[in-house]
Amino acid sequence: MSEGPSPEVRIEPVKELVIKEVLFFRSVDELAKFANIAAGGRPTGIYWAEGVAFLYYPLPLNTRLTAKELVKEGRLYWALVCFALMPEYQRVVETREKLMVPVIDVSSSALFRAAAEKLRELVKGFTKAHDKPIG
Repeated sequence: MSEGPSPEVRIEPVKELVIKEVLFFRSVDELAKFANIAAGGRPTGIYWAEGVAFLYYPLPLNTRLTAKELVKEGRLYWALVCFALMPEYQRVVETREKLMVPVIDVSSSALFRAAAEKLRELVKGFTKAHDKPIG
């Protein structure tokens, strides 16, 4: 097997992330419980960047529209993001019910850092009574 020239490798970051819905939890404990329930009790983890712990659910790329938007426009869609503030990174969250949920530090990704910063800004706009954005 002869080696030909190496292919060009190009990294094209996402230009825009569109989040359709957010769900804010007042504690990481609640977020960890939600993650466990959403995963049907199977092992699961949550992500962390910029003081925010979160889960995200992307829109599938198997539709022409979402695939075209990502390839041509650099636009990525997340259907839902669930999050809680977590100022300091910790490797595992242990809930009151003794669920152990690993936390993955994704702060090396510009996309995840930007998403976390936007989510942190959103917290300021939530009302205490209903946890709904103002405006």
